[in-house]
Amino acid sequence: MRDFATSDDPLVQIQLDRLAGLSLPQGRIGIEAIRVLLAQLGNPQDKLPPVFHVAGTNGKGSTCAFLRAILEAEGLRVHATTSPHLVRYNERIRIAGELIEDAALAALLAEVLDTAQGLAISFFEVTIAAAFLAFSRHAADACVIEVGLGGRFDATNVIARPVVCGIATLGIDHEQFLLAPEDGTPKDPLARIAFEKAGIAKAGVPLVTQAYTPAATHEIIAAARRNGASLRMRGQAWSGSADDLNFTYRDETVDLEFPCPPLAGAHQVDNALLAIAMLRSQDTIKVDVPAIGQGLRNVRWPARLQRLGPGSLTALAPGRDIWLDGGHNRDAGAAIARHFSGKRLHLIIGMLASKEPSAITAPLAATTVSTTAVPIPGHEHHDAGSFGPDAIAAPDVIAALSHLPDDGLPVLICGSLYLAGEVLRLNDELPG
Repeated sequence: MRDFATSDDPLVQIQLDRLAGLSLPQGRIGIEAIRVLLAQLGNPQDKLPPVFHVAGTNGKGSTCAFLRAILEAEGLRVHATTSPHLVRYNERIRIAGELIEDAALAALLAEVLDTAQGLAISFFEVTIAAAFLAFSRHAADACVIEVGLGGRFDATNVIARPVVCGIATLGIDHEQFLLAPEDGTPKDPLARIAFEKAGIAKAGVPLVTQAYTPAATHEIIAAARRNGASLRMRGQAWSGSADDLNFTYRDETVDLEFPCPPLAGAHQVDNALLAIAMLRSQDTIKVDVPAIGQGLRNVRWPARLQRLGPGSLTALAPGRDIWLDGGHNRDAGAAIARHFSGKRLHLIIGMLASKEPSAITAPLAATTVSTTAVPIPGHEHHDAGSFGPDAIAAPDVIAALSHLPDDGLPVLICGSLYLAGEVLRLNDELPG
């Protein structure tokens, strides 16, 4: 799997071109390479502010967004690294609340890439090394770190002592990596996913999780015991419930109620609950209840059931609601379908060739009036035939929107975060 990035800044682009030339050596498993790189950089991962470490198949990025918003509402300075970026590579490295500036990014990437010469290192490993180096050099009160892929062998798992670890919802994704045959690992696919995600568990560190299937739960419990982590699973150490307007969080000492967050989709309440449980399960950083409420109101996380605002793209389809979501697996498809249940919409979809089209189209079958397949610029992708006999092709999102019937029905653009980034760029809605 490769990643891509471009920049309007020529000095940044020089380094991004160097990054694009990296690839993960075939068959390499483990985090030894990034440990070597970080050691040559002075082990910045050991000099970070208190770390909140989040894994999961779906929802980990949203959970990170909730964590950051709540911590900032408490008046704290927060570093954050999330992936992938949507429009600009800078989105991956947020220093004390602000996206890294181009000049600093160019210098940082040059330093890390120069140090990495001669090492078999990947795009993501360089990115994480750069983020940790930046975070170690700037004062902040907390770090929010999103796992890139899996957990056990993810580059972020060099963090030795986070203040809390969290695992969001689990589902089948990145099968070629996370389900690769390996002796001593679970045979059940979802249990194997749980085994990989729970690899972030650390001795003496709270491990806060959602509730899972029995097989997945077994692996989470086993990983917590094996690593000496304090397990705080939903339904046991904490719980939550919601209606259309409000949700409730409960643990051993509190019963809190909040308005549902502004992020669309019932699943976002689950992500908010996980963030609250993580904050309440650690005792390093104090967060008051009013800050939780304010953070929930302030949270922003683009391309996750986002209704696009006025812009160059939405102007092509006046009078319609245009929604954007980057989800690409079955759990994401189910969450999207729940949100649009009982409605009718036009689907514009682009998916990487490595993803399963029915993961999105099947849950939305009863909702979809038309399906238009579009390419994902710079990536191998499915053609229209992959999305069913009635799907048609368009050369891009602009053409797809322009050729919709004049029926006023809403539009959902989905299937890939890479496509979502292109849509945000076209609509002049850059993530900030």
